[in-house]
Amino acid sequence: MKITRITPILADGGHRIIVFVKVETDQPGLIGWGEATLEGKPRAVAGCIHDMEPMILGQDPRRVEHCWQILYRSGFWRMGVIGLTAISGIDQALWDIKGKLADLPVYELLGGACREYVALYANGPRGSTPDELTASAAAIVQRGFDALKLLAAGPVLAVDDGDPAERTREAVRAIREAVGPRVRIAVDAHGQYSPAMATRLARNLEPLGVWFLEEPVLPERPAALAQVGAATSVPLALGERLFSRWEFQPFLETGFLALAQPDLAHCGGVSEGRRIAALAELYHAGFAPHNPLSPVNTLVSAHLALATPNFVALEYVVDDVDWAGHLVTEPLDIRAGRLFVPDRPGFGVDLDMAVCRAHPPARARWPLAFHADGGVAES
Repeated sequence: MKITRITPILADGGHRIIVFVKVETDQPGLIGWGEATLEGKPRAVAGCIHDMEPMILGQDPRRVEHCWQILYRSGFWRMGVIGLTAISGIDQALWDIKGKLADLPVYELLGGACREYVALYANGPRGSTPDELTASAAAIVQRGFDALKLLAAGPVLAVDDGDPAERTREAVRAIREAVGPRVRIAVDAHGQYSPAMATRLARNLEPLGVWFLEEPVLPERPAALAQVGAATSVPLALGERLFSRWEFQPFLETGFLALAQPDLAHCGGVSEGRRIAALAELYHAGFAPHNPLSPVNTLVSAHLALATPNFVALEYVVDDVDWAGHLVTEPLDIRAGRLFVPDRPGFGVDLDMAVCRAHPPARARWPLAFHADGGVAES
């Protein structure tokens, strides 16, 4: 059995261009699907997939780890986010093929299910005022979700006044009053805060029982995370911008990373994602995959989550573009904030090519980031 073709397929996903990966074999009808969406750089990833294709053409798709090692080790240069995103999509598709050949869902190949369903948390609420945020949060809870994540106010200067932290605190307080005590509320700082300002933010959030604080600082210096962690009791999370087990390890070694959040479309796919999860378990950290992407990466992440003992919750976008759920032929089975993973072979997902063609990739609308005193860019 041989790999005969690897194709990136791009589709409009609203604020980002979605990159799907199709791996074909010499067995008629046997294909694998994966996702390699990288916000703001979809064509760079697609080009990298084309560059990587010759490296494993003719290889046996069942040798998933062998193919991963070829792609990761070849070419001399170490992988960054573009290369590892390309590898991630290919790796996912190879696991899909392996499951189809075994006539088993991928989670069975990973050791079997540790749980009956995958707990989700909503990527939201949205809004620019407390009233808008509370209305959005209430609507999310009405859909059955009991966990959500709010974006912290920003951007913030390295040394700023307390306004962003206080606005975030008041937003969390308003949401808590609207949704009640049993809904878990996380806050995502998106790496906008310096260690000093992240400490101020965390201390403002402590009395409100925040579930976790995500990316309180940029994931560039483990010591910066440790500085914040030593000053607060709020659990800290990060990982969407870390791309291998080697990048996660120094942050885990600080003892202050409570929740590892690799994205299986960026970190090296299922193969590397499960190694990161196991590494996190060694440091008593939970596993909560980052996932603001399409139903394909959602299902891929759910299979690994189902088979991972230290899994906590999976991110899910509740306000995606209308057509996102129709890019796949079978809708996700989400009930009361829980994702029930299909027992179909592989990941149990197929693309609806007619819907993909109906939404061709447009110009990426990924928002530009500016420092707090940087002014406004002209369009």
